[in-house]
Amino acid sequence: MADGTLADTYVAAIQHDLADLPDEATRVGVVRKPAPWFHAAVDENVPELGPPVDLLEAVRGTEEDLKRQGLCDEGAHNAAWDQVDFGERYQEHLEESPEAQADLEELADRLGDDESLALVCYENTEKKRCHRTILREQLEES
Repeated sequence: MADGTLADTYVAAIQHDLADLPDEATRVGVVRKPAPWFHAAVDENVPELGPPVDLLEAVRGTEEDLKRQGLCDEGAHNAAWDQVDFGERYQEHLEESPEAQADLEELADRLGDDESLALVCYENTEKKRCHRTILREQLEES
């Protein structure tokens, strides 16, 4: 188990001062292709820990289809997550990508050196499922 603290939040919570993060936490973006304004909310970004582009596209396409069928935004997102096996496919990415493995090891080492980290992406996990949950579990098990 890591010695530093590990938290996670979404970028809008940081921008609107709603994030409950330790003051000393390094805000680590885990976004594959961050919008230019995303960088102002984080201290660094680790793109390889974001979901692969093909997986993101699969979720978005399925989500749009489900919205056209009448599901609300959150419902469509969460149902799409299940339909494309997002959790399993993202876990496979973390396990099979040498770059992701190296980045995970680096973050785990930083936590082990008493650094506090906060994982940041776009999704509000109060309403939508997010890869940060899987990533956080991986780091907590390190």
